[in-house]
Amino acid sequence: MEAVVSLAIGMLAGSGVWLILRPRTFQVIIGLSLLSHAVNIFIFSTGGLRIGVPPILEPGGVGDLARHADPLPQALVLTAIVISFATTALFLVVLLAARGLTGTDHVDGRERDQ
Repeated sequence: MEAVVSLAIGMLAGSGVWLILRPRTFQVIIGLSLLSHAVNIFIFSTGGLRIGVPPILEPGGVGDLARHADPLPQALVLTAIVISFATTALFLVVLLAARGLTGTDHVDGRERDQ
């Protein structure tokens, strides 16, 4: 299970970095989103990957990290998802404004000479 999650994190991070280095602003925004998803999965996996255990404590039970996942990374990821959504919305508004002003969606504001 850890190998699959590690592979997913690596693929998302690699794809995100590759897209961030592209010359179009929409590709940069998608790359930032993929990179934030990779970081979120990494933070989520630090809480422990447990399969087949109940997500909450039984009434009167005592918490044991050997049996349950740590809730702090889950709360951090939930907050990071909300912040990532707001940041992506802001980037899209800036992208549309820049496209309207410059007439292109190239990162530096002008097309390469062919």
